[in-house]
Amino acid sequence: MASEIKPRGVVHFSIPVSDLDVSKAFYTELLGLTFLRFSPAFQMMFLSAGKDFINLCKSETPIQPNGENVRRLHHAFAVEPSRYDAAKAFLEKNGVAIIDEENRTTGTFPGRQFYIHDPDQNVIEITEWSGKDF
Repeated sequence: MASEIKPRGVVHFSIPVSDLDVSKAFYTELLGLTFLRFSPAFQMMFLSAGKDFINLCKSETPIQPNGENVRRLHHAFAVEPSRYDAAKAFLEKNGVAIIDEENRTTGTFPGRQFYIHDPDQNVIEITEWSGKDF
């Protein structure tokens, strides 16, 4: 059976966080996302990365996105390939540990990528993948 739903794309995705202010600082000051607005009623912060939108949502339960040394569940942000090394160096200079790095030559999202944790241990991928218009 073929679905009648044909999404045009993704409007936003939500990342659970325990402290909205700490996470806002991480995602805007370190990752460079743009703060759009805060919704006190829903305890959500709306951010953008290029043409894409991200919601930081206050979680009422403990955040446990992955087991130790696992990065399968993650959120990926693209940087210009020419800015990849500078992005990595900037984060390391600011105390953000790189937990893994690879250079995929095959697969859906080829290219270099590295992985970090946000303040709640959500895994974040920074990739040079340029397979869509950003």
